Amino acid sequence: MTAGSFAGDLRITGTAEVDDLVNSNPLALMIGMLLDQQISIELAFTGPSRLVTRIDGPLDAATLAAMPVDDLVAVFAEKPALHRFPASMAKRVHALATHLTEHHEGDPTTIWGDAADGKQLARSLKALPGFGPEKTKIFVAVLAKRFGVRPDGWEAAAGVRNLKFEEFVEPPDPNADAIGQVGDLWRLGQHEILCGNARSQVDIQRLVSLTPV
Repeated sequence: MTAGSFAGDLRITGTAEVDDLVNSNPLALMIGMLLDQQISIELAFTGPSRLVTRIDGPLDAATLAAMPVDDLVAVFAEKPALHRFPASMAKRVHALATHLTEHHEGDPTTIWGDAADGKQLARSLKALPGFGPEKTKIFVAVLAKRFGVRPDGWEAAAGVRNLKFEEFVEPPDPNADAIGQVGDLWRLGQHEILCGNARSQVDIQRLVSLTPV
C-alpha cells in the first residue's frame, strides 16, 4: 500500500456506516484506536462517526488541528460524550492531529506508506501522541490483517512470534528454560496463541486484530 490509498475490512461496531468510516478514513481509524481505553471498543470506534457530525469541515488532521483545543473539548463533552473522559481525550486527539499536520503533511497514510520496514513503522507510530508500545503493536497488527499493510518485519513489530508445528510434537523439558512470557503472541500455522489474560481488553484486541472474521 502506498501513501494516500486506504481501504480495510475492520468490523467492530456492528453498524455499517460507522465501520465504513473507519475503513475508509485513516484518521478515523487512529482516533478510534486512541479512544479505545477505559470504554468499550465499540464505543471507542463509534467516536469518529459522532465527531464528524459535530465539526465544521471534513474529518482530517488539518481541520482538527486548526480548532482551538477548548472548542474540541466542548465537542467531545457534548451529549452523548465521545468518551468517559472527554476533556483529556479531546486534548489527545488534538495533539494527534497537530502532530500529523506538522510531521506528516496531515496524511496518516504516509506513516506506513513511507515505512521501509516494520521497525520504522513501529517507531513512527510510537511517536504519535497517545500511542504507547501496546497500542502500537495492536495498530501494526490491524494494519496488516485488515488493511493489507505488511512491510517486512511487521510481525515482529506486532509482537507475533512464528512457530513451526514440529516444535510442539515433543513435550517440553520441564527443566528447560522457559521460552515464553506474559504478552508473547505466538503463531502456529493459521492459529494465534497469546500468553495473556482472557479478561484483558488489550489482550483480546491483539487476537481479534489478527484473526480473520
